[in-house]
Amino acid sequence: MSLGNHPPDPVPPPHDEGPPPTDRRKMAAAGVLLLIPIVALVWVPSYARTEPELLGFPFFFWYQFVWVFVCSALTWTAYKLTLSARRRGGDR
Repeated sequence: MSLGNHPPDPVPPPHDEGPPPTDRRKMAAAGVLLLIPIVALVWVPSYARTEPELLGFPFFFWYQFVWVFVCSALTWTAYKLTLSARRRGGDR
């Protein structure tokens, strides 16, 4: 018997399950974490001064420099919250 030249069976389209369930409270918390540095740095009158100094640097400069690290930590935390908010079921 000859197998012949049969075309391969068509691959069924992937089953679209829609977006994964999302924990809205965690997403809201992530949004708040991202807003904190924006508000803190846009509100210039809160840090537009020279005192107190830190190692000879006026407050204006070291305050903004500290926010580089704080903003990084807040962004990382918001990212992790977003990942956990979009996890399916008990996946980890």
